Formats: sequence, structure tokens, C-alpha cells
Amino acid sequence: MHAITIAEPGGPEALVWQEVPDPVAGEGEVLVEVVAGAVNRADLLQRQGFYDPPPGSSPYPGLECSGRIAEVGPGVSGWAVGDEVCALLGGGGYAEKVAVPAGQLLPVPEGVTLTRAAALPEVVCTVWSNVFMIAHLRPGETLLIHGGSSGIGTIAIQLAKAVGAKVAVTAGSKEKLERCAELGADILINYREQDFVEEIKEATGGAGADVILDIMGAKYLDRNVRALAVNGRLAIIGLQGGVKGELNLGALLAKRAAISATSLRSRPLEEKAAIVAAVREHVWPLVQAGHVRPVVDREIPMNEAAEAHRVVEESGHVGKVLLVVP
Repeated sequence: MHAITIAEPGGPEALVWQEVPDPVAGEGEVLVEVVAGAVNRADLLQRQGFYDPPPGSSPYPGLECSGRIAEVGPGVSGWAVGDEVCALLGGGGYAEKVAVPAGQLLPVPEGVTLTRAAALPEVVCTVWSNVFMIAHLRPGETLLIHGGSSGIGTIAIQLAKAVGAKVAVTAGSKEKLERCAELGADILINYREQDFVEEIKEATGGAGADVILDIMGAKYLDRNVRALAVNGRLAIIGLQGGVKGELNLGALLAKRAAISATSLRSRPLEEKAAIVAAVREHVWPLVQAGHVRPVVDREIPMNEAAEAHRVVEESGHVGKVLLVVP
């Protein structure tokens, strides 16, 4: 098969489409013939040499894909050759084939094309596990999403609205905020021109956000705590703004607030399987009913993955950038 390889860490040009050995479906795995994958910021970090795949995972980048089952490994039940699926991966989505633990498979939901289904697994599992399984967002509460126009953000907006929450987003342009509003966002904050702490306080009558979904890490830590409501929950899923910040424990204590920080990729297989099962139970009905849909900015041939990485690095996109097997 062909896959995107990284001989040496570097810029987008480090991504090379070349022939490699076919993967084999091991115990509890299926082999998926990939139709499409999607670009995540973790892929950019892996390309730069900062984010190695977990032990036992494919060395190639790609945390999600869609395709058809080509082979069912030993110990797998409930899946058959030819089934159309999308999958959460530890790596290997930038390839023509990938071996996937059966617990990380999802059926392609009704109303979503096989190609576009590649935009769902990583972001939906990330949002559901952090915002709902850990932070327990409830109807009537306010969720603040940093990077509302991202792949994570566009799904988080829709899921929060589907369960009856109020949604605030930050983004860096009027155009991106307008796209967020189209998806249901109620409070629109341009982080280049406005202070999100002041804006969320004003919009909530001084209360603040009940849950914050954060991709920035250290840079936003102090302001995020100040933006939280009493009993608020801060869920950190990215470190684009650095890894070390100063935390005012007094402010956290006064608000009886909580901070969680998770990485989906490094979780044990059983935890990933539990998240995928919860997504199938709670989110897939919303997707099939049309309440939640993948937001795709563009589709790029997989052998041109370097261009896809340039698009994501420039941050001009809204939603997901897909890689389609040529």
C-alpha cells in the first residue's frame, strides 16, 4: 500500500507519499481500506517530531479515517468485510489501509457520506469525553469554546446546542464568528479585539461560563479561571499557548471550580472503546437526525498531504480538512 511517511521531522515537505508494507489485522482488530482521513493539529506536531504515536500504533500520522472493512481479525464479532465504517486511531490514517481495534470502530451514520464520515471520530470523541463525560455540561448551562471555528469547535457548538446549553465562542475574524453563529453559537467573541473574560461575564449577567473547552493551555489559564462561573469546569485539550502557567488556587477555591486536562490519543484501548461506545449511543442519533453534522472546509488528495498541513497551519479554514485517497 501507499502511506504518508515522515523520514525526518520538519515542515510540510517532510510528508512523503510512498509504498510501504501492508498492515495486518491482529487479535481484536479489523483491517480498513481507507477512503479518507482528516488532518488534526496533533498530526502537525508529529510531523515536527514533538508527538510520537503510542506504542503499538501505526508510525504514520492520522488519528481518524473512514473506509470499508477489508479483513476481520481473530476475536472480532459484530463487524463484517464490506461494512462502511469510520474509526478513531492511534495513528495510520494517512494511508490506504490501517489496522484498527474493533472497539474504536463506528458505523458510518445515516445521512453522512463515507468520505465526510472521516471528519467525525476524533473530534466527536474528544468533545463528548471532555465536555460531557468529564465536565458534565447540562441543559441551560453556558459553554465557552475557544477556537469555535475549528474542527473541535464546530462539533462542540452543535452538540452543546443539541442538549440545550448556551454557547459562547472565540474566533479571530468576523467571518469565522459568522460561521459559528450559523451552527448555533449564541455569544460571539473576537479574541483579537475583545477580552473574552469581560464578554462572557457581560453576556451571563456576571456569572461566567459553567464549562470552558480550551485549546490554548498556559496562555489562557488565568483568564479561563476568571471567566468560570461558581462550580465551573475548565477542560484543557490543547497547549497551543504553552505548557507552563501560573494558577491562582485561591480563585479556583473561591469558585469551587475544577480543571481537567486530557489527551485522547494516549489513553488505554479500553478507555477509547468506552468513549467510542458512548459516542455511538449518545451522539450518533443526533448525527442521523441532522442535529449534528461534520463541517468540512475542503478535501485534498492524500498524496498532497503537505498542502493540507499548510492550510491548517495558516488557520484560514473552518471545520475539518480531509485527505482523500487518490
